Amino acid sequence: MLEDLIKERLKKKENLEKAGIDCYPAKIKKSHTVKEVLSGFVFLSLFKKKISIAGRITGMRGQGGIIFLDIFDGSGKIQAVISKKTYKAFSLYKDNLDLGDFISVEGTVFRTKAGQKSIRTENITLATKSLRPIPSQWYGIQDEEEKLRKRYLDVLLNSDVMDMFEKKSRFWNAVRKFLLDRDFIEVETPVLENTPGGAEARPFITHHNALDLDVYLRISPELWLKRLMVAGYPKVFEIGRIFRNEGMDAEHLQDYTQMEFYWAYADYNDGMKMVEEMFKFIAQETFGTLKFKIKDFDIDFGGKWEVYDYVELIKKMTGVNVLKTDIKEVEGKLKELGVEYDRHGFNLNRGIDNLWKFCRKKIAGPGFLINVPVMMEPLAKRSVENKNIVERFQVIVAGSELGKGFSELNDPIDQLGRFNDQAKLREAGDEEAQMKDDEFVEALEYGMPPTCGFGMSERVFSFLMNKTVRECQIFPLMRPKK
Repeated sequence: MLEDLIKERLKKKENLEKAGIDCYPAKIKKSHTVKEVLSGFVFLSLFKKKISIAGRITGMRGQGGIIFLDIFDGSGKIQAVISKKTYKAFSLYKDNLDLGDFISVEGTVFRTKAGQKSIRTENITLATKSLRPIPSQWYGIQDEEEKLRKRYLDVLLNSDVMDMFEKKSRFWNAVRKFLLDRDFIEVETPVLENTPGGAEARPFITHHNALDLDVYLRISPELWLKRLMVAGYPKVFEIGRIFRNEGMDAEHLQDYTQMEFYWAYADYNDGMKMVEEMFKFIAQETFGTLKFKIKDFDIDFGGKWEVYDYVELIKKMTGVNVLKTDIKEVEGKLKELGVEYDRHGFNLNRGIDNLWKFCRKKIAGPGFLINVPVMMEPLAKRSVENKNIVERFQVIVAGSELGKGFSELNDPIDQLGRFNDQAKLREAGDEEAQMKDDEFVEALEYGMPPTCGFGMSERVFSFLMNKTVRECQIFPLMRPKK
């Protein structure tokens, strides 16, 4: 029973404390990481350099008057050998150390008769006494919910999971490096807002006690970043958390990390060119390849990126011309295709979006979706050739959207009209329609240069890993245990 194992460990802790050992010291000796010891093994062995390493005991074996301990410190694992002949406190530690304890060992390196790189231990310092046994590395944690709830154990027991989060760090560092190398400056904008905007999503609401007013958690930093274009910055970006009070599935969560950049005097054609370069750079820096297996698709980011026409694609796959349709035709087509959709707040925009989602599942990519109707995108500039569509592009990979950008709408009169159209949709029950932001319109009235913007979230990383976005969050939100 777990309770009995905990009692046994508490007794061992008591034994150690009676011997004058601090089970939770503030500092211990550590001259090298395990990785440094292994890479410099020949030098350390040749000159009999005394070293100290610290880490968690992940393996224990006894053989007469010798103990073999496997020590893992996050950089690697090495064996520590402790002999009764050379270490006075041998019996104390032999009887009271457990798997999971953190220790520091001092000594010199050598190879065992079996050729294993090891440390001949001269001194041990207990760093942390573990009171709960760690699940067996052989079986790990089998329950998927429990893995996510106790992700710290999942990482500890599964090197693939640890490697995944190291890759995720490289992923965001690659994004940051790509933009910084092109003279973008990184900024931070508010998370709490009076009016959420920049995307079509239902926001979270909270209360600001000091100001005694209800505020929203941002659904996008877009409108703040575009204010900085008004301020005169030519290139800005932000990597930060956003919050959307919507459903959960393999591709969507309620709080996640997103990157958005804004580039003055560029349009969506410039944006598509740079985003293609960015995706290739990120993939190569993070994974060392441009070829991926995602869902049932073989994706090559180094190949030709296709361009897909939103209007023509939907017309070809469903027979509906989205520029000339009405809600009756769209709803009828959705029923005919067997597409499930949310009837709450349903309108023409939502209906067309559901048609598109039906179509996109068949597109492998990589490529860009363009020529979206004006009514579908209230923040993008109208096309010069066709005022009924906007200069928007979306990255399409493995049947999903992995980022969106456009030539930003900088006409304040047009922007106000689009906000008013969105407000009517909200009044009719569409909770995801954008809120009217008069302060943003006022900022545009001072003048914003022609600008290209683009945003993508950590969903890109989860796709490259070919895993759900929840699996790729280090600590996803979980229901409390009852």
